[in-house]
Amino acid sequence: MSNLREAALESKAWPFEEARRVLKRYEKKPPEKGYVLFETGYGPSGLPHIGTFGEVLRTTMIRRAFEVISDIPTRLICFSDDMDGMRKVPGNVPHQEMLREHLQKPLTSVPDPFEEFESFGHHNNAMLRRFLDTFGFEYEFYSATEFYKSGQFDQTLLLAAERYDDIMKIMLKSLREERRQTYSIFLPIHPETGRVLYVPMKEVNAKDGTITFDDDDGREWTLPVTGGNVKLQWKPDFGARWAALGVDFEMYGKDHSTNTPIYDGICRALSAPAPEHFTYELFLDDKGQKISKSSGNGISIDEWLTYASTESLSYFMYLKPKTAKRLYFDVIPKAVDEYHQQLRAYPTQEPKAQLNNPVYHIHNGDVPASTLVVPFAMLLNLASVSGAEDKAQLWGFINRYAPEASAETHPDLDQAAGFAVRYFNDFVKPERSYRAPSDLEREALVALRADLAAYDGPVEDEALQSLVYAVGRDRFDPLRDWFKALYEVLLGASQGPRFGGFIALYGVEETIALIDKALAGELV
Repeated sequence: MSNLREAALESKAWPFEEARRVLKRYEKKPPEKGYVLFETGYGPSGLPHIGTFGEVLRTTMIRRAFEVISDIPTRLICFSDDMDGMRKVPGNVPHQEMLREHLQKPLTSVPDPFEEFESFGHHNNAMLRRFLDTFGFEYEFYSATEFYKSGQFDQTLLLAAERYDDIMKIMLKSLREERRQTYSIFLPIHPETGRVLYVPMKEVNAKDGTITFDDDDGREWTLPVTGGNVKLQWKPDFGARWAALGVDFEMYGKDHSTNTPIYDGICRALSAPAPEHFTYELFLDDKGQKISKSSGNGISIDEWLTYASTESLSYFMYLKPKTAKRLYFDVIPKAVDEYHQQLRAYPTQEPKAQLNNPVYHIHNGDVPASTLVVPFAMLLNLASVSGAEDKAQLWGFINRYAPEASAETHPDLDQAAGFAVRYFNDFVKPERSYRAPSDLEREALVALRADLAAYDGPVEDEALQSLVYAVGRDRFDPLRDWFKALYEVLLGASQGPRFGGFIALYGVEETIALIDKALAGELV
């Protein structure tokens, strides 16, 4: 056994912990299908959102961890529930009136409001695949519409008809009394209107594989459960899909967690073992509300990538998946800087610690070196005081601080400089609020200015930080009030970088000029 596999079998990193649970399923004999199947599900009722990306990324991390500890082949299926009826019109798409005319039709039967694809479902599937392909995920895409219509699901649907009463018992326990009266696991697609019907069954004929029901106008119909004429309600569909495909692992959000016994029970009723599952906490918007693809709140994948790298997003997704997290623009700078801190730490770590480092899982063990020699938060402050409109302006300061750096040799830094200018102009600049210094703060700023004017030491972070520290130590208790004053008076922000590092980057003369502006009241 390799040292890597030995360490992975002991690792406390959550992808390895989950991978070991999956491996335990096959400790006595390998899977009959010849591989371990990971699945992620996607409801294409609106444009794909960042939570969908997180689900595929985290599942991929577990899949890769599994491949370290086992030689059993793996597959990952991304399954789109695109046969669901469109229950409401998403608020963030065009042609709302047109879409309202197609309510309750399967999403792959609803016209595309963007007029690019054959249906709204196809459009949203294409968006999902584009996002996943951008990040280089290895996956197989499954469409529920194709799955039902192609016959792949037929055997399971016929078995569901045969075991209809058993599955109904599982479902009815979870329903209120009034819903029980009309509930059926089968939802027929109306042969004339094409709408998904929520109607009670008059008969389920397991021998013929058919269902009989009355439509909303009281007309009786008999349809085969196979061939895409009928779909399953979403909870039975979840468990039946696991049975049909032989799914070994699926993760989903906390809002699904109470349904886990239902999904598992239906899967077992269809003669298949339930998969391993992992419940993650939800992402919240800036107001603490759950993000939703239909309402379009929170932050999208494209929006994150406007201001930071894909790797920083992957880092954010890796952290504490069982803890609810605010997913909004203000988390981006911290994610960028922490990601690069972990990159810098990785080469110095023991193998065991490397497997616990998020960057191992982000890069599947092939971890690059960081070239971000100036933190993203520092670049934002630099953009603020310099009024930079493009990254070329920041490079003037960067090259004085790090003469050996260039866009070619430090691509992370060049990319981050562009992101910092964009982020500053869109988020920081509109919120900046400078204030005048108090008498004590004015005295300290005058002293700092004098010390900087007399300074002839090295223009380095630590030396300048000591100088700033000495000015504050004699005047402020607690000392953090001094640094808070520097940020609020000079940068127009409530928090900021190590100020010595900021001076080294921005320049001693430039910082003196900035203090002069603050003392003259020109910043307020």
